[in-house]
Amino acid sequence: MAEQGPVFGQGDATFRAAGGEPGIRRLVDCFYEIMQRDYPRIFSWHPPDVELSRDKLACFLCGWMGGPRRYAEKYGSISIPGVHAHLPVDDAARDDWLQCMAAALAQLEYPVDFVDYLLTQLALPANMIRRVALQQNS
Repeated sequence: MAEQGPVFGQGDATFRAAGGEPGIRRLVDCFYEIMQRDYPRIFSWHPPDVELSRDKLACFLCGWMGGPRRYAEKYGSISIPGVHAHLPVDDAARDDWLQCMAAALAQLEYPVDFVDYLLTQLALPANMIRRVALQQNS
């Protein structure tokens, strides 16, 4: 009988598959480097101190992936759609963000099953952000 791998989304399996907090921080650093280089439109929406944005995303992803709730510990509670509602997030911006994350995941050579799972899960909040932003900005 073949050994079954981790079941992403259960417990801390996703967090561990990402490499724990150091892996998530590498992912976020790669993500922001790609965004700055290849996606200037969405990168320009960040404050000048992009280090704060990097830290917030890494902290959020730690908890979102089933690891320590770093965002809540450091910054308090958050509504992902709410904090992005003021931005002009349309279909193209949502797709650019997801493509940027896909490129970062590919660059870091995560296993395909993990990448597929994570991108599917990240599409959910990305779509919520797009819906809220379109309502807010229409």
